[in-house]
Amino acid sequence: MTMLRLLSDDGVLSDATLNDTGTYTRPNAPLRSRVAFAAAHVVPKVHADNTPGQPADIDWDATLAFRRNVYSWGLGVADAMDTAQRNMGLDAAATRELIARSAEVAREEGGSVVVGVNTDHIASDTGAESHISLDAVIDAYKEQLHFTEEQGAGPVLMASRHLARVATDAADYRRVYREVLQSATVPVVLHWLGTAFDPELRGYFGAEDWQSASAVLLDIIEENPGKIAGVKMSLLNAESEISVRSRLPEHVRMFTGDDFNYVDLIGGDTVGRGSGHSDALLGAFAAITPVASAAIQALDAGDPEAYLRILGPTEELSRQVFAAPTFYYKTGVAFLSWLNGHQPAFQMIAGLHSARSLPHLSRIVELANASLALEDPELAHTRWHAMLRLNGVDA
Repeated sequence: MTMLRLLSDDGVLSDATLNDTGTYTRPNAPLRSRVAFAAAHVVPKVHADNTPGQPADIDWDATLAFRRNVYSWGLGVADAMDTAQRNMGLDAAATRELIARSAEVAREEGGSVVVGVNTDHIASDTGAESHISLDAVIDAYKEQLHFTEEQGAGPVLMASRHLARVATDAADYRRVYREVLQSATVPVVLHWLGTAFDPELRGYFGAEDWQSASAVLLDIIEENPGKIAGVKMSLLNAESEISVRSRLPEHVRMFTGDDFNYVDLIGGDTVGRGSGHSDALLGAFAAITPVASAAIQALDAGDPEAYLRILGPTEELSRQVFAAPTFYYKTGVAFLSWLNGHQPAFQMIAGLHSARSLPHLSRIVELANASLALEDPELAHTRWHAMLRLNGVDA
């Protein structure tokens, strides 16, 4: 029996039995019951200057291999999103290259890819870190949108810090989204990112409370028919998502970005948890790809009990990965990628691998083991115990 050494917040050591991996198999046909995207992270070169403020120097082999693995499990990839450290280390040049390379891999693998469209290249180009005009916001959105369309990837219109700074009311949001959406040649997904993920987005869509803001979002959808394929909500608030989901036009999907409550939101009426259901666009699914695939395969097979049995235990793991301060969740995603053998070292661009404490990571190990999310338990055991010894902990 192999034991995992664990470290608590007060420095107390304990042991847990290392579980076998889950007996999950890759699907032999496309997933049917839900559309699911894993929001993928990026892997830097081990020898790069992975310190705060330095340009991203990406290990493309490991980064793209991770995406191929996601496709092999039947999930799509959401790229150049928050999980890839947009506004937290992924500079404009690296973002463009990531989008182009990821779209190429999607074509090679026959996978589905959507990518983030934002205005964040403006700071890189001009040093305009704070306020730009609404017209400049529109132009910046359009520039990234058209580049994304040229690469053949589906656009996800991300929430813009520039827009949040300059907008004075809901009318400004309606105007910006109207002009950007009218220039789109394919339907886009709108992304509503909550302040837990980015405090600079407070008051997005012109209101502090989600009820008023959601009314503006729904107005934007109604005013731009045929331009919106879906909405990704990342408010970590199931009530708000269910409310908006119930009012969406028939052709517009709800993609949950709620890494706290995704089990019931995705399961929906299939598992007797409310009316309707959400599809998925989740950073959590990058951390638990085989488990997520197995759960959706269970829904495809008409077995909601198996869906809950497989995916249910992962929600506690996800809540740990996305614990406050939530915007550091990327560290947990990369950590699990390393434990599971998808990258050679626990390194992140901008030094973000230092953003979580050793006890926090220990709890991730414990919960990943309990939810059968360790793809190669012996490898995870070896790597985790080596990390503990490196930090002076008896393992």
